[in-house]
This record gives sequence, C-alpha cells and structure tokens, in this order.
Amino acid sequence: MTTRATAAPALARDLPVLVVGLARTGIATARFLAGRGARVRAVDRRPAAELGHEVEELAEIAELRLGADDLAALDGIALVVPSPGVPADAPLLAGAVARGVPIASEIELAARHLEIPLLAVTGTNGKSTTTTLLGAMLRQAGRRPFVGGNLGTPLVSAIGGGHDAAVVEVSSFQLEWVDRFHPTVGIFLNLTDDHLDRYPDRDGYGAAKLRMFARQTARDTAVLNGGDPWIRRHADAFRARVLWFGAGEGAAIRDDEAAIRLRLGGGEEVYPLARVTLAGAHNRENMMAAIAAARAFGVPAARVQEALETFRGLEHRLELVRERHGVRWVNDSKGTNAGAVVKSLESFAGNVILLAGGVGKGGDYGVLHAPVARRAKHVVLFGEARDVLARALAGAAPIEIVDGLAAAVAAADARARSGDVVLLSPACASFDMFRDYADRGRRFKTLVEALP
Repeated sequence: MTTRATAAPALARDLPVLVVGLARTGIATARFLAGRGARVRAVDRRPAAELGHEVEELAEIAELRLGADDLAALDGIALVVPSPGVPADAPLLAGAVARGVPIASEIELAARHLEIPLLAVTGTNGKSTTTTLLGAMLRQAGRRPFVGGNLGTPLVSAIGGGHDAAVVEVSSFQLEWVDRFHPTVGIFLNLTDDHLDRYPDRDGYGAAKLRMFARQTARDTAVLNGGDPWIRRHADAFRARVLWFGAGEGAAIRDDEAAIRLRLGGGEEVYPLARVTLAGAHNRENMMAAIAAARAFGVPAARVQEALETFRGLEHRLELVRERHGVRWVNDSKGTNAGAVVKSLESFAGNVILLAGGVGKGGDYGVLHAPVARRAKHVVLFGEARDVLARALAGAAPIEIVDGLAAAVAAADARARSGDVVLLSPACASFDMFRDYADRGRRFKTLVEALP
C-alpha cells in the first residue's frame, strides 16, 4: 500500500478529521485541529482506563472512540492524521487508502502551517543529541528556535509559538505520510538495522527516511554521513547541496583528536574539543553534523564553538550515573538497537560489563559479537530477547542471564572491580518491562544510586 500523503484538503472550519492514536502526538494534533475549527474524531484501541487524564479533557473538543478501531470511524471523514506508532497496514489506514481518504502525518500537517525554516534530523542513532545540540547553537546565536519533534514535543506545537526556526527530530515512522515536508537543512546521521519489525529490510527502512529530503531543492542543504555505506550508495537521491561529515570530508577529525575541522566555501574552520564535555565516538559524529548544519544555516562560527563547550548531553545517552569504588555506572538506555550499542561500546577502552535485553526489534544482533569481544569482560542479559542475544554473543564474552533489570544491576555489582564500566545499553526496546526507554533509564539510575 502507498504511504505518502496525498492532496490533503486545507484546514477549514467544520472539516471532519480523524486522529488515529492518542499518545502525545495524537493529543497535540487533536488540540491543534480543534483550535482551527475542524470537527475532530479521535480513536485509540486502548480503553479510557489505559489512557491519561489528558485524553479525558479531549472529550470537550473532540468525538472520542476508545477501545476499538473499526472502519466506521472513517465514515464522513475528509482527512486522517495517524500517530507515528500506527503502522501503515493498520486497518484504519488501509481502509482510508481504499476509500481514497487523504492521510497526512503530524509533521506534514505542521509543516503546511509553519512559516519558519525547518532544520530536520533523521537517522538511526544520535538524532536526539544532534537535534538538541543544533538547537543550542541557534540559541547561542540569538535565534528563537522550536526544538522537538520525535525528541518529545510534537512539531505541531510550534505553530503560533513565536519561533523563528524549528529544529526537529524526525523518525521514519513520521515520514511515512509526508508530501510537502521540506527542511531548509536536513541531516541524515546514519542507517543501521532498526525497526525491522515494521519494515521488510534495511532498504525499506532507509527509503522512509529518504522522504525527508524529497522536497529539497538546490537552494537547500543536506548534511550527510560520508562514512555510512548505505547513505553513500543513495547519494544521487539528494537534490540539495550536500555537506558531508566524517570520513575525512567536510566536517571531520582529520589530523588528530584535538579538533573538528569544517571545510566550507574553500576555507577550513577549526573547532577545538579541549573544553567540550560531550563524550563518545558517536557524539563526535553528532557534533560534526550539528556544526555543518549550523554553519549552513548561518550561525556564526564563534557561537557554534560556545554551544559545543556549554552543551552537557542528554539523559539516558551515555549518562554517567555514579562512580563507586572505582566503577563507573553508565546509563545508555536510549541504545535501543545493535548499531547504537556498537557506538557506545567503542566509547570505552575495555573492561565493560554490558547490561542488555528487552524486546527485540528484528535487527541483526550478530554485529555486536566483535565489539563485545573487544570491549566487554562480562555480559548480563535480561528481558524477552535475552536468549536471542545470548546466541548471537556466544563466545564473545562470559554471559549471565537474569530475570530483570534489578537482578542485572545486582549481578554487575558482584562482578565489577575498580576500573570497570557497567554499561546499560540494551540493544532492545523496553516495552516488556517499562513504559519506554526513559522509564527504563530512570529505574536503572534509582537502582544504581541505591547501591551501598
């Protein structure tokens, strides 16, 4: 089935719109639509008891149909706006396609009503850090950016907010129903196996991300990872001016580890790292991408450097929780796929006790074998995917299987010695035991801080 927004009608008073899914994005979308005078119908397969109080408040501005998603919800509807978590083959979306009812994602809807430039970030790993860092660079230059999207606050919330630019994290799910979404600067960080429970293969997953660049022209900029083979193979798909980062090109670490150097307009700019606290090999790439994007957007080089030196990173991304008896405990709960864990492991010289597990997402865990063998002294596995992970990592390091996160922390504490790093980087989604990766990360921190 097609997954591209088509000729969605302009918003008008009394336009009947169906919002599918009432998590954060769906709620924000319903409120925006109702505020523009649309007649909103909102559906969610979950009953009211499983939804928050914000959904109850929607009853005053929208028709709610909870606990079901039957096709009757499409009756009389002129536009469907699905939440990112709703797959393209869901009955209501398939039904809308069959009936010829236009479908547009929340970011598509927002882009059609925003009159400010968009700077958009996609990729498998590093999106949230790069988005937040890029937003900090714009603020350092005196701009008033909206910073959000898949990161947290839906883009539709930027409308009417007095912003002069929007820096937005964009996932493949959000790009499944876009047509006019058009970033002035678009960043493609990397592509590794992820969400293969939703896409047939890596090419299908990557093709969804490429949609972010489809409306760009030669006046726009695409910031691309020169060291990513998949992105390299698809470079001809980009019509915008391309700025590369990594692999010794564009924004890169070329001669030593002391600075990021950006070749731009025939010259070379140097961004020293001596006072930058953002750690990890993957964060070097995130910084390169943000530098290239910020300079392409006109942020002065001095303001870019100031933002680099004051940025402290994000929660749940290689976050040092505690150093106890010479052991560093690190929360990388956002590492929800194998590619992210590889990058995280490469941030440490060795002596890592890796805590991993949760709900598998269909990727190839075999790519973890070599980096685990190089960096890990012990692996503790938990959650639904623990047996799959154990088979993939067999022989790379000693493996211990436990029932849950609390048991994993206890097992790591028993093994850890001074100089070790205990790294929670699960390579899996969290939904078997936790609300989301942030809930998992907070629980990990609580357990670690409680160690005597």
